[in-house]
Amino acid sequence: MARAGDNFAARSAPPDPIRHPERLDPAIFAFPVEKMRSGYYSDKYFVRARDLLLESGRGPTVTMQVFHRQDAVVAGTDEAIAILKLCLTEGYGFGDIEVHSLRDGDRSRPWETVMFITGPYPAFAHLETLYAGVLARRTRIATNTRAVVEAAWPKPVMFFPARHDHWMVQTGDGWAAHVAGAIGVSTDAQASWWGSSGIGTVPHALIAAFGGDTVAATVSLADAMPDDVRIVSLVDFDNDSVTTSLAVARALGERLWGVRLDTSGTMVDRSVAAEMGDFDPRGVNWRLVDKVRSALDRAGFQHVRIVVSGGFTASKIHAFEDQGVPADLYGVGSGLMRGSFDYTADVVLVEGEPVAKAGRWYRPNDRLELVP
Repeated sequence: MARAGDNFAARSAPPDPIRHPERLDPAIFAFPVEKMRSGYYSDKYFVRARDLLLESGRGPTVTMQVFHRQDAVVAGTDEAIAILKLCLTEGYGFGDIEVHSLRDGDRSRPWETVMFITGPYPAFAHLETLYAGVLARRTRIATNTRAVVEAAWPKPVMFFPARHDHWMVQTGDGWAAHVAGAIGVSTDAQASWWGSSGIGTVPHALIAAFGGDTVAATVSLADAMPDDVRIVSLVDFDNDSVTTSLAVARALGERLWGVRLDTSGTMVDRSVAAEMGDFDPRGVNWRLVDKVRSALDRAGFQHVRIVVSGGFTASKIHAFEDQGVPADLYGVGSGLMRGSFDYTADVVLVEGEPVAKAGRWYRPNDRLELVP
């Protein structure tokens, strides 16, 4: 089998997750501030607790401790802090509270404090649902993305889960993937917080619009795009990835940057159908990638990269890399959305004195930074 490089055990570790020197400007999130401040998106019991404290004139200074229970790459801290800066109860300002926090891109351990919020509890009681939620989601995306980035390193990972969830989550999810080390995202929204744009390929629907002619669709797209746009063609439309890859490469020559193998996990590509017996032939498998690479090389198209997608997870990428499968880039989608990285927020100090539910206590963390 053709080898793409050293096996996994011999490969160097990737750089650390990205830790931007400045936190994101709160304005970038475009929050519906008045609704968030009113408690519209908050669990009702937090809103009622705030209102009761305000009505009774009780405003104790508390320290809220925010943590989760797994090894993780933290993301969502900038977004959570923006909520605290913009959506406190009317009459309070950010100067009335003090926030210490890890940064997006920091690694954290189980039970490690990720954030402290200290101040009059009525000022931020209604925001727990919001900041815990954004931390949970963004940390899940960042941690899952980091796992595939490390599995694939030094090969790039493309973040392709936009179609698997609601469109409104794209911006923050794209940021979390960027922090974790993904080199590309598929929508402009996902790339907007760091000033980039989405990247893409020839979709199956475009091929269908050209009567099922992959070559015609790819050539037309290449003709319409500026020269600096990388042309990557999907080659599984006819379930014959070797034949289609060669046809597209012959039509576009040097203009073709890569081909993308995306065979469904319920199908067997024609090129490997005769070889079934000692490997799982379904979907994008090592033998299919090897056959496409060999065919392209024999025909003089060594410059054409192979992008693989469809059901890839960190474990499947590890397996490909251990075998030296000659894939050049990994596109990962729905696998990045799975799992749970729930956050818990507990009051652990009241007026500076320990007051916490059973099983919780104040856990200082000298890694936290004071948020200006």
